[in-house]
Amino acid sequence: MQRFAFIFCQRVNRKDMTKGIVAALLLFTALTAFRCEKEKVMPTTCFKARLEVKGICMNYTIKVLDGKTHQNVFGLGSPCDFPSNIVEGEEFYFTINNSPTQGCAVCEAYYPTPPKKLRILATKAPCM
Repeated sequence: MQRFAFIFCQRVNRKDMTKGIVAALLLFTALTAFRCEKEKVMPTTCFKARLEVKGICMNYTIKVLDGKTHQNVFGLGSPCDFPSNIVEGEEFYFTINNSPTQGCAVCEAYYPTPPKKLRILATKAPCM
């Protein structure tokens, strides 16, 4: 009788272990597939914009042209990184820059801009 109980327990443990391994492999496969799919879906976010107002002392107002936002204008939050060759009314592309901006001297004269400020990296060519 003891031998029967021992064999039965071994068989149950092997079944549980097999189920555990299969469940772990399925979970790993599902998480890996989800992660890869998420990386494919998340391209670099690139926006097309126009420099609406090139105010005094880098007080610039930028309008997003292809966005679906309700309020699609913002003030330039990274004046030191913005190209000086973009003129008022010119269209360009940008990505949002979350890294710290470089320091530079900006005068203190005021020109009204939207309250929302974004740090951006601008380029004339579409983002890749």
